[in-house]
Amino acid sequence: MELSKTLLLGFIAGATIVFGLPVGRLRRPAPSLRLFLNATAVGVLLFLVWDVLSHAWEPIDGALAAVHAHTGGLAPVFGYGALFAGGLAVGLLSLVGYERYMAASMATHLGPGAMSVRERPAGRVGLRGWTEARRLALLIAVGIGLHNFAEGLAIGQSAASGEVALATVLVIGFGLHNATEGFGIVAPLAGDRDDAGGTPRPSWRFLLTLGLIGGGPTLIGTAIGHGFTNAAVSVVFLTLAAGSIIYVVAQLLGIAAKAKRPDVLAYGLLVGMLAGFITDAIVTAGGA
Repeated sequence: MELSKTLLLGFIAGATIVFGLPVGRLRRPAPSLRLFLNATAVGVLLFLVWDVLSHAWEPIDGALAAVHAHTGGLAPVFGYGALFAGGLAVGLLSLVGYERYMAASMATHLGPGAMSVRERPAGRVGLRGWTEARRLALLIAVGIGLHNFAEGLAIGQSAASGEVALATVLVIGFGLHNATEGFGIVAPLAGDRDDAGGTPRPSWRFLLTLGLIGGGPTLIGTAIGHGFTNAAVSVVFLTLAAGSIIYVVAQLLGIAAKAKRPDVLAYGLLVGMLAGFITDAIVTAGGA
């Protein structure tokens, strides 16, 4: 398939992420609705962790099978294993370091005793001026973007090898995935609060920026996958995505636990995970 047509497929698969973004502009949703949206986002992200890690493990599994069949050595096993562990560690621990940096930066900026958000200076710039909910939404977008880059590699590789039907099915499946991922990105914004205790509505520009961070890498991955594919590169990006998503899931679960509504949490988790598996079933049904 020509590069221009392949890029169009990648664009379609990545652009569907915008369908879930308008949820971020809901005004003052009820507490139970906020919790349900948050839990549904966690369910989607939990599915993505399973999906990402299962694909990242495939080269290791294949290398182990080759060792068992006496057709390969241990070098690929340890090589892919090191990339797997390293990518997972960097994806997870880099966000821990980021949060510590932001906390230290805020403490230095505010000075001793300035603990209340309402006492914060109005002149904060950059990420320090963002609310916790907006920073969390950004982290989710980054993690999903890494995941979508790997999906783009799969689309580009399939199209370049002449498997047009497979590439089309991948676009449909990944496009549906991205629609649910867009919702997962903005779910934390439903409970956003500004320094005055109000509920700010994120601008369309802000939401589209998050969508570009999360969905744009699909197009980039498609372009690279059309001319170059490498299992090691896929493992690195998949595990980076998994590590970052795991960190975000832990943050969202911490927020959900404060509500003390295990019933709503369970319903949301179920809906989110089922949404992920149902969209994944479309890809599987197409023989991908």
